[in-house]
Amino acid sequence: MTEDREIVRGTPVVPGIAYAPVIWPAPRPEVAPGSARIDEASRDAEKVRFEEAAAVVSQRLRDRAASVSGAAAEVLQANAAMAADRGWLGAAQKLIAGGTPAEESAAEATEQFATLFTKMGGLMAERVTDLRDIRDRVVSELLGLPEPGIPVPATPSILCAQDLAPADTAGLDPELIVGLVTVLGGPTSHTAIISRQLGIPCVVAVRDLESVVSGTPVLLDGSAGELVVEPDPVEARAAVEHGRAERIRIQSWEGPGRTSDGHAVSILANVQDGAGARSAATTAAEGVGLFRTELCFLDRDSEPGVDEQAEIYGEVLDAFAGRKVVIRTLDAGSDKPLRFANHAEEANPALGVRGIRIAEQNPGILSRQLDAVAAAAKQTQSQPWVMAPMISTPAEAESFAAEVRARGLVPGVMVEVPAAALLADRLLRHVDFLSIGTNDLAQYTMAADRMSSDLASLTDPWQPAVLALVARTAEAGIAAGKPVGVCGEAAADPLLACVLIGLGVTSLSCAGAAVSGVGAKVGSVSLDECRRAAEDVLATSDPAEARAAAVRVLGA
Repeated sequence: MTEDREIVRGTPVVPGIAYAPVIWPAPRPEVAPGSARIDEASRDAEKVRFEEAAAVVSQRLRDRAASVSGAAAEVLQANAAMAADRGWLGAAQKLIAGGTPAEESAAEATEQFATLFTKMGGLMAERVTDLRDIRDRVVSELLGLPEPGIPVPATPSILCAQDLAPADTAGLDPELIVGLVTVLGGPTSHTAIISRQLGIPCVVAVRDLESVVSGTPVLLDGSAGELVVEPDPVEARAAVEHGRAERIRIQSWEGPGRTSDGHAVSILANVQDGAGARSAATTAAEGVGLFRTELCFLDRDSEPGVDEQAEIYGEVLDAFAGRKVVIRTLDAGSDKPLRFANHAEEANPALGVRGIRIAEQNPGILSRQLDAVAAAAKQTQSQPWVMAPMISTPAEAESFAAEVRARGLVPGVMVEVPAAALLADRLLRHVDFLSIGTNDLAQYTMAADRMSSDLASLTDPWQPAVLALVARTAEAGIAAGKPVGVCGEAAADPLLACVLIGLGVTSLSCAGAAVSGVGAKVGSVSLDECRRAAEDVLATSDPAEARAAAVRVLGA
């Protein structure tokens, strides 16, 4: 590419090449403060009007969640719950009771919560974009305007935005939106996770993006994290053709996972429901490395019964009959509150009661879930592996393992907290496997909100400090003769996946759309090359240097 072209850079998220004109989302509805007051006699009717609009928005999001699967379904369910949140609804209704019109009340109530969430930081801060998206949808409904969101382009386009709400990202058509670029967001934001599921090249945290206007032709390189503005058309088309040929080569990969010299590495899929599992089963995935079970608990006023849970879990086990399936027990709390659980208000929810800690305050939730998993295993004649999230101590691992083994299942725990990585050898005295969740491990290791675009470089999974903890965990697994996998977003990066193998990781679990890319890259390099790359990466000081070190050994 010629040197005089303008290039804007950000954090690479999903690899791929795209060349197309830029589109930006249409402006969101505006609510002018100081509107005419609602007279007292009309305030009850105004409350009803607001409640009905919020209910319509919530139902639309539920309907949209039912039509998709995986991460998209989960975040849409969470947003549907937000539109029906009693706290937000109550704040707006209080304003209406004082005479403020419904549209203005929705906006004011939103800003109250946005300020609170921002102060709380962590995973709650990420919900500000989602909450404002709910506000805009409710306001549009109140004003009789079309539902806000992403325009449907007439030709393939690259979508640029300040940020994207899950409701927008989940509904994208990969045939028309061929690339995603945002000013905000981090490598594990909702936009990043859903774009990876859809297989759309994506770059986030691009600070100079707003200088690129709609209609401008750009070349997006999702691997390098670059957007070339008005590139030479001939060079751009050649890059796209090369990318297309590479994609065809990757899509032809059929497994099983192994390096070029025959070292076996399981390439698995992350799923969240039966539909997602059936879709992943059409890929070369050898099994499921992460079955997120939260979906059947979210947006519920009461806990789902054992039989209902067993039916849901059975769908996933059936989709991968005879193959490995790793089920993660309920990982709620923080940004995924449960209505029926005893969630006290916390100053910092990301460091509060979430994951396995919920079981301590809500006796029976974990045991009933494990009963449901055991019932599903019996019905499908399978033996799933079961792991707990947010384990911090060997005592927690020991207690969880006892409950899992009592039901004839295989116990493991997730390594998301640095304490778990540091004591991995002691955890493995009690459980049969470990699975590293690199998203949260990066957040807690670097003391940085993983959804903050300002801190995206800190939560980059290429951070040497994070990889050092992965290495320590993998070494403990090797010493104990027990498997250690990675199920965080780091496993979906083909280059980083090779480094993880070099560190001693035995399995990689990623979105179904990323399976072939990871498998093909792993198959192109030797175990010795992976180990040399891992050694060089651990000797670096920052993510850019770490990635460059890996490229020198493994190629781009």
